[in-house]
Amino acid sequence: MTIMIRRAALTTAAAVLSLLLARLAIAQAPAEPGVTATSIKLGQTVAYSGPVSAYGTLGRASIAYFAMVNDNGGVNGRRIELISADDGFSPPKTVEQTRKLVEADGVFAIFSPLGTSTGLAVRKYLNSRHVPQLLVQSGIAKFNDPKEYPWTLPGLPNYDTEVKAFAKHILSVRPHGKVAILYQNDDFGKEYLAGLQSGLGARAKEMLVGEQSFEISDPTVESQIIALRGSGADTLVIVATQKQTVQALRKARDLDWHPLTLIAFPAASIARTYIPAGLDASRGAVSSSVFVDPSDPELQNDPDLRAYKSWIEKYLPADDKADTLPVAAYVEGQLMVEMLKRCGADVTRKCVMDQAAHLKDVRVAMLRPGVTVGTTPDNYNLFKKLQMLTFDGQRMVPTGAPIAAE
Repeated sequence: MTIMIRRAALTTAAAVLSLLLARLAIAQAPAEPGVTATSIKLGQTVAYSGPVSAYGTLGRASIAYFAMVNDNGGVNGRRIELISADDGFSPPKTVEQTRKLVEADGVFAIFSPLGTSTGLAVRKYLNSRHVPQLLVQSGIAKFNDPKEYPWTLPGLPNYDTEVKAFAKHILSVRPHGKVAILYQNDDFGKEYLAGLQSGLGARAKEMLVGEQSFEISDPTVESQIIALRGSGADTLVIVATQKQTVQALRKARDLDWHPLTLIAFPAASIARTYIPAGLDASRGAVSSSVFVDPSDPELQNDPDLRAYKSWIEKYLPADDKADTLPVAAYVEGQLMVEMLKRCGADVTRKCVMDQAAHLKDVRVAMLRPGVTVGTTPDNYNLFKKLQMLTFDGQRMVPTGAPIAAE
């Protein structure tokens, strides 16, 4: 009996010691980078300077969104600290700033970084270090590659989806039309060119009569528009950011050229593009979006839009309330918070990527009706539907129901 009691005591003591050692190991384990008991530190690279500095609004709006989150108690009791760094839309600068954010600032993840070439420049580095590269502001298909780059999540609709929707629209309304394309000479522009050729299918050789590219550093695209007008095209696809899209619309108007115009969604903004170009030059432009237009007169009483406008007025009072860039930051901020909330107390890089890969029919404020977010471990493309739109001179008018991605 005495021996049995001693064995039981020893067993109990061993179990207690094992538990204490386990707790000690947890206590001594290195903390997840960028995470404390009261905060989560995120990093971001955005062009506050350089050729697309107008998109610096995205960074300011991201900071403003997390300021609202923090004022409401943060995420599971932790404040969100966003360090938003200027990379001038220059890949070498992006590499420099990203390394600083990871190695010196010790961020938990990179959130909503701006740009295609800039995002690609640091993708391999971030994946090799298992640092989440979340909600990249680019729609090229390369960012949806969970097998090779499981730590990178794209944050915009896929460009290929939009341009193939453009091709369907052209074949529907101008089946015998002649199509010209102006495109940025990088992965962004080339993906639209290839997608347009694929979308037009067997008709591409016959219908695609003009192609002109430009460098983002070019001062103007006027010579390209003159050349495209000379091709005899009656349809123009513009694949550019705001500056060159405005220039192209104005030059076409000055040439008294009035093609059916389709605008890639990064520049499809009433406030940033259509009004600066001139309503007479922009009326009739076709585009697509997954985001609500905050200037839409028919949505001003929508509860989500009213809440969004209250946020803008409090946290971004100096910014244009009709601008759509803060909408993107608002949506992506909600998605970031959703992923962190789902991790609960287990705020690790592994957990947040697991949540990023299992978003099913998530609906957040300022997405268009019928548009939700969904991912799987094999497909990181957030948006499976997009809404075609036509600018009537005052608002973006939805054209049909949301189009599903192929």
